[in-house]
Amino acid sequence: MPEITVYTVPNCADCEAVKRLLTSKGAAFTEKDVREDPAALVEMQARANVRIAPVTVIGEQVFFGYFDDQRPGILAALAQGE
Repeated sequence: MPEITVYTVPNCADCEAVKRLLTSKGAAFTEKDVREDPAALVEMQARANVRIAPVTVIGEQVFFGYFDDQRPGILAALAQGE
């Protein structure tokens, strides 16, 4: 399984949805709160070139937000790592 990092902010419904999806698939991930951790914000911006969470990084693949069109990409990235 590739390394997975989820950049989040508190009280974010999309952030929670991404974490639920990953958990439901048994994927271990590291969560980084970009509001509380300035270094995580800088890291997220360097990896994804955005300032809004959630950002999900699976291996070298980067997904922004949690829209219906992102879910299949996240699932495909997880399947590649199995």
